[in-house]
Amino acid sequence: METITPAEPPGFRYADLTPATDFLSILDDALYRAVPEGWWVAVTDVVDSTGAIAAGRYRAVNFVGAAVIAALRNALGRRDLPFVFGGDGASVLVAPDEEEAARDALAATVTWSRDAMGLALRAALVPVAAIRAAGHAVEVARYAPSPDVAYAMFMGGGLAFAERALKQGLYAVAAAPAGTQPDLTGLTCRFEPAKARHGLILSILVVAAEGADRDAARAAIADVVRLAAEAPARGHPLPPGGPALHWPPPGFAHEVRARGPLWGSLTLRRLHVLGATLVAHLIFRLRLRVGGFSPPRYLDELVANADFRKYDDGLRMTVDCGPDLAARIEARLEAAEAAGLVRFGLHRQAAALTTCITPVAALRDHVHFVDGEDGGYARAAQAMKAKDAARRG
Repeated sequence: METITPAEPPGFRYADLTPATDFLSILDDALYRAVPEGWWVAVTDVVDSTGAIAAGRYRAVNFVGAAVIAALRNALGRRDLPFVFGGDGASVLVAPDEEEAARDALAATVTWSRDAMGLALRAALVPVAAIRAAGHAVEVARYAPSPDVAYAMFMGGGLAFAERALKQGLYAVAAAPAGTQPDLTGLTCRFEPAKARHGLILSILVVAAEGADRDAARAAIADVVRLAAEAPARGHPLPPGGPALHWPPPGFAHEVRARGPLWGSLTLRRLHVLGATLVAHLIFRLRLRVGGFSPPRYLDELVANADFRKYDDGLRMTVDCGPDLAARIEARLEAAEAAGLVRFGLHRQAAALTTCITPVAALRDHVHFVDGEDGGYARAAQAMKAKDAARRG
């Protein structure tokens, strides 16, 4: 069980945490601060994401997972929000005075996902106090892949507890009335899948085994991070200059659904998104500067800001590597699993997907979630659960 760090004083502010710039340092306890009681963990996931993936709907699953983050960011004033994207869901820290607004945004997103996207989304708001009472902690750090963005990293077992509570139906957020639309401003899915440049896209999910020696498990996870960094470009799944753009974009239908009825009839929304994406495509294609927006700079920032590796009570990475390196990573994990240190799942695919939140294109703080094209993190989690079930007999 994780050691619980004493609660931070009431003035705890996530934005005040100094971000780490070395990804390997996110395994250092000293980087983390305990989230005080009074805060909440908003947690979501798409029900039967496995079935949706099998039906070829993983882009839609990713879009809904990212929509939760977009809806909460917009509802909470677009502040520096501590969140983690998990492929088929998300977890977000909510401050005490933001619980009501967050609950409304979650409820609206549950309704929108069901009615507009045809995907059942479950959501919960889990009190940090309940997580602590169950013997876990929510400890958060910030990791900055570039000077322009920082992503939340989590330790303490609290997010894993919140996810279990969600799936047990605890602390559930009910759907809003039919027709309720969350504010999904900035959410887009316009880029083509980024084909693997070095062999394959490897989705990696690793968690410490229950009862494992903490230091030994961390050392095994650190080995995986180091191995992945041996890949060209340290395993970054997006090419220099960003993924390709075509028109109409592959996420066109999702963006139409994200607009909602306030934009008019479905036909008007389609026309509006067609026009907006065509203008955007021409600006990128012709590399036109528009006000403070520069297409080459934006694409460079997209790659630099990409969220392709994270730690949320476990390691998640989406890396572009060769088959030999993927085999070495798997062998290291198999050895650690056999020693009772970790549980893990891997999934190999040919390309990576990018889902974007860009509220203001001219600003540099746009965020981009990267996952495997063929199920990514969800498939890796499925592989891990299958091994767990086999061990239990």
